[in-house]
Amino acid sequence: MTSIDLNADLGEGFGRWHLTDDERLLTVVTSANVACGFHAGDAATMRRVCALAAERGVRIGAQVSYRDLAGFGRRAMDVPPAELAAEVAYQIGALEVFARAAGSRVSYVKPHGALYNRVVRDEEQAAAVVAGVLLADDALPVLGLPGSRLLELAGEAGLPPVPEAFADRAYTDEGTLVPRGRQGAVVTDPETVVERSVGLARLGEVTSLSGTRIAVQARSLCLHGDTPGAVDLARRVRERLETSGVRVEAFV
Repeated sequence: MTSIDLNADLGEGFGRWHLTDDERLLTVVTSANVACGFHAGDAATMRRVCALAAERGVRIGAQVSYRDLAGFGRRAMDVPPAELAAEVAYQIGALEVFARAAGSRVSYVKPHGALYNRVVRDEEQAAAVVAGVLLADDALPVLGLPGSRLLELAGEAGLPPVPEAFADRAYTDEGTLVPRGRQGAVVTDPETVVERSVGLARLGEVTSLSGTRIAVQARSLCLHGDTPGAVDLARRVRERLETSGVRVEAFV
């Protein structure tokens, strides 16, 4: 039977501000990408989300990013490689404290926002992320875009690479994500997102923004937690996957 992991970005609040419905999303997903304080998330939020995830058997992942709270980690930045590697390790270490306190562990690492897109092609920044992961734990799987430099370098370094796909993001014909600033970059129709999820899981294919069918082989499917109606959409995706014969389970 085909299987797929469902991951979502969680813990993206800060102080009194709450962005994602962490508690309800943790009843649907199998992996939680927890913000580690650099683009969102604070100590109390990280601790709370780790406790909820551990209680529900959801894997905890470190969602590392550029230090960009004001821009939610979505602004392009140039961070020296040594500094970026240290900051990636720092974020993983901070989350590991709360994961362990909850009786769990950080099970994988996933870059966020601008860093995620940068390491698709940028050799130097991708190598810095891999160096940071190795500094924290030399066995952590790394989640990223299929064919990215990040996953290639992670594999070469002995870190398990885990390709992921996005049902609610438009793809270019080359298999990269359409930048958020472009029209059509985000798929908003719920039924379309559900159908794309099943196609990605069962066939490893999706239709690009230009209308071309492209191959996207993924072991994990990302559901954005900050999308309006995110919880209901996540439930619909999971239900349709399971009724289509796809087993939903964590990749670790």
